[in-house]
Amino acid sequence: MSQPKPPSIHVRAFLTWLAIYPLVTIAFYTVIPLLGAFPPPIKVLGLTAVVIPTAVYLVMPNLFKVYYAIQRRRA
Repeated sequence: MSQPKPPSIHVRAFLTWLAIYPLVTIAFYTVIPLLGAFPPPIKVLGLTAVVIPTAVYLVMPNLFKVYYAIQRRRA
């Protein structure tokens, strides 16, 4: 079976936003309060330390699986 065609830059941008927005929102309400009186750069560091690995290792691979499954159905 041939390799699936990679998604366009626009689809990748949308899938990235679809992963990042909910993660940042959740982390904003959970991680930021835990960091209390730390300065903003430290709070952002904590937020990104949670969001980026979660997006890269958990969310994005699953979004791409769903995307490719939809593409296979359409073909």
